[in-house]
Amino acid sequence: MDGGNSVFYSRVLTELTLSFHIIYATIGVGVPLMIMIAQWIGIKKNDEHYILLARRLARGFVITVAVGVVTGTAIGLQLSLLWPNFMELAGNVIALPLFMETFAFFFEAIFLGIYLYTWDRFENQRKHMLLLIPVAIGASMSAVFITIVNAFMNAPQGFDVVNGQLVNIKPILAMLNPAMPTKVGHVLVTAYMTSAFVLAAIAAFRMLKGSKHVYHKKSLFLFMKLGLIFSIASLIIGDFSAKYLVKYQPEKLAAAEWHFETGKGAPLVLFGVTDGEEVKYAIKVPYALSVLAHSNLNAEVTGLNEFPKDEVPPLYIHYLFDTMVLIGTFMIIFSAIYVFGKIKGWTFITSRWFRCIIVAGGPLSIIALEAGWWLAEVGRQPWILYKYMKVTDAATSSEHVDLMLMLFCILYLILGIGSIVVLRRMFRNNPIEQEIADRQAEKGGDLI
Repeated sequence: MDGGNSVFYSRVLTELTLSFHIIYATIGVGVPLMIMIAQWIGIKKNDEHYILLARRLARGFVITVAVGVVTGTAIGLQLSLLWPNFMELAGNVIALPLFMETFAFFFEAIFLGIYLYTWDRFENQRKHMLLLIPVAIGASMSAVFITIVNAFMNAPQGFDVVNGQLVNIKPILAMLNPAMPTKVGHVLVTAYMTSAFVLAAIAAFRMLKGSKHVYHKKSLFLFMKLGLIFSIASLIIGDFSAKYLVKYQPEKLAAAEWHFETGKGAPLVLFGVTDGEEVKYAIKVPYALSVLAHSNLNAEVTGLNEFPKDEVPPLYIHYLFDTMVLIGTFMIIFSAIYVFGKIKGWTFITSRWFRCIIVAGGPLSIIALEAGWWLAEVGRQPWILYKYMKVTDAATSSEHVDLMLMLFCILYLILGIGSIVVLRRMFRNNPIEQEIADRQAEKGGDLI
């Protein structure tokens, strides 16, 4: 295998690993908050259904955490094996948040274990729920610290390079880089949003399969409300992210929007095709890109003509941007219709076709999440460390990356299928109706 092939396979393997891991990582960040909210509502309303919802979510969450640990470990290994030159440079500067991410995970795992083990050992549910606070904090902080590393790759600072040597290393300054606030904020709220819509899709699916239990109705309404809240938050932070790109990575924004020539009153380009010079069949919203970039109808937006051709990101990121924005906008509108329809008593939101759309919202949210991450990573190309090191200079020269790719494909296939089978059997063998009956027998009364 020549050097070009090793770079290609390294990129493919890293993209595959991140694409697989991000699903479990997102669930790992978002679900603990969902569990805590469900249990808090159950305590506040004295409603056993929400308590059971928290309990059942916690059981399934353990499986996703286990898979997330494996894939997260794979990412750590691949950073060292596939990108040794990058780690030699960046590892000296940004190792602190990598260590802190590991600490945050152990912090989460310890309290999650205690929380699960002590379900029936607390007479006071409020005290038991307190164990979820460090679980939710640990899960979110894991995302914060690892996203700081990614932000550093987009806005490296906290060091100087003198005669090819790193000097004046300042790890805290490296962590507090300009990309950090918007990236961290966006990762967190999209994790909460995606988790909420996936859980809502599961509840809607159970109702489509014939269950009329009020447990699923309460679950669906709760997670659609949370999905609406966090999807709006994602939209707001996404706007801040676009404004960050205008100032710090204008070529990424220009490539994502197919904005080839610098000009004022720039339109927003949706869909279409291009050969790199002319855009065809696109929908153009007049002045919208100038508004998005500068909140000004006539503001000038930098075009791709301002950058060297070898530093222009791949133009297909335009489709990733369109996919992310289109799905995000749809989920905001659709969840708002459901929530307000539930409040107003609109009957069509209980129809089969409407619930089918809710079920589709789960996979669609994951697709939007994947598109957003691909946009973030591919949009930084050709740099692995923005303006300091290109991907081709960071990769390994090993001749066996293609073999690694095949082995990891098999691993992820086993993990993906295995986790789905285990989760499906876990809940199929213990349906909510049976669990409620068991709880009734334990308590000697009825659950409302």
